[in-house]
Amino acid sequence: MNGVINLDKPAGMSSAAAVSRVKRLLPRGMKIGHAGTLDPLATGVLLLLIGKATKACETLMGQPKQYETTAKLGATTATDDRDSPEIAAAIQRQPSRGEIEKAVAAMVGVIQQRPPAFSALKIGGRPAYELARQGKPVELEPRSVRIDAIEILSWQWPLLRMRIDCGRGTYIRAIARDLGEALKCGGYLTELRRTRIGRFDISQAVSLEQLNLDGVEPHLQSISSLDAQQSEQGG
Repeated sequence: MNGVINLDKPAGMSSAAAVSRVKRLLPRGMKIGHAGTLDPLATGVLLLLIGKATKACETLMGQPKQYETTAKLGATTATDDRDSPEIAAAIQRQPSRGEIEKAVAAMVGVIQQRPPAFSALKIGGRPAYELARQGKPVELEPRSVRIDAIEILSWQWPLLRMRIDCGRGTYIRAIARDLGEALKCGGYLTELRRTRIGRFDISQAVSLEQLNLDGVEPHLQSISSLDAQQSEQGG
């Protein structure tokens, strides 16, 4: 049993918990992992790798990703999402649609992005979020990330819905934060749904409930095309 499951991860569940749920449906000792963590509040495409497909983890994590997200302007949070209390921002006026479009356009390309303080990145061997929860200062250096496109889906103060195409290592909640800073009104993430990783699209994703009903094998997708990509890349 080897292949990839395109799972539609539900909200409120960690990626590790999703892996654990599916592992119970597999034969004892079968290898399983995932490619690309989703925060508990996020939903959508989570690729579960089973058997020999676990070797394709790096290849899959390097694939372009697409998200649909909602940012709330006019406020901030410590975690840059709704997992912590909202802090209202003092703003002089609401940004116009034109100002938002200009700020969004400036974020497309290879940019320097400062990861959220509440992230799993290590500082002195400890996850940054552990230090942040203890109220200790967290200073993470900006990193180069690639934003391929940001499309505004809807805008009505204070909610901005966007579709974002990006590369590996991009924090979508950092985009919401930085957009709020650019517009001088603050911003944070309220909803996040990953709609695609490479060729794996949300329209073909399977729910945990369906996996429980059908079992894993009917929903396994071949890794043959991934093997071909690895060969081309010298992997």
